Amino acid sequence: MVKKYTLRKKSAPYLYLTPTMLILFALMLIPIIMVISYSFVDNVIMNANPVFVGLSNYITDLTHPVFWEACKNTLIFTVCSVAFHLILGLTFAMLINTEMINRTIRVVFRVIFILPWVFTAAIVAILWRLMMAPSGIINFFISVFMFSGEPIPIEWMGSSKTALFAVIFVNIWAGYPFYMISLLAGLQGIPGDLYEAALVDGANAVQRFFSITIPQLTPIIISMGMLDFIWASQQFSMVWMTTGGGPVHATEMIGTFTYKQAFQTYTFSMASTSAVIILIISLCLAAVYVYNQKVRD
Repeated sequence: MVKKYTLRKKSAPYLYLTPTMLILFALMLIPIIMVISYSFVDNVIMNANPVFVGLSNYITDLTHPVFWEACKNTLIFTVCSVAFHLILGLTFAMLINTEMINRTIRVVFRVIFILPWVFTAAIVAILWRLMMAPSGIINFFISVFMFSGEPIPIEWMGSSKTALFAVIFVNIWAGYPFYMISLLAGLQGIPGDLYEAALVDGANAVQRFFSITIPQLTPIIISMGMLDFIWASQQFSMVWMTTGGGPVHATEMIGTFTYKQAFQTYTFSMASTSAVIILIISLCLAAVYVYNQKVRD
């Protein structure tokens, strides 16, 4: 009886996890295995009898000029987004946390600053496409500032010179509240005694910021930065709904490149190959994140 009870007690957690594991297996593991298998054959789905081609699809994908342009754009997009998310998030978090501003005003600021995070990707894309249109409000304000009579018809998302920076700006605007809320919680968790002791020692505001605030927030900053790097590198919906990867691949990301291979040119094997490459990159980033979390613990 004791052995049966012990076995039942040890197996109970696994029994509770079984339904979830089965769902994950059906919805995640099986599709991943299928996509990996598709990447090793010729044009699957469109071809009734696909032939095994080994690493040929990977060689074709990795030598495709648009693929490397998409990788470059993705890297620029990701690095700029993460950096400015951190800068804006920390700036607004400190502004909301300061006692130099009235509490009511801080509450109003908190509501205003959190608004970009409330909107869905579709709303953000439509909103900024309208504002960045040649006859949009942004060009209107530029014309007012430059004292010209009519709006300057700048194609923010329609020009290869400005499209990537416009998309990066939109992503920064939509994503900084995540940092702001997280860093605000971290700021409010820093003991006030540390700042009081620093004041007694004669430390100025800049010294207190770099000697107390930043070290105390470092674990949060590292965790958010790595998560944001993973999310930004996989950004698809916002880019697709604003520029569609254009013009002339100026905003082509790895995600949009893969989507076009699958649903515009219908080369599903090549799309599967690109998806596997994205999976490998994501797994590497996730491994770095998990390792960092273990080191911290």
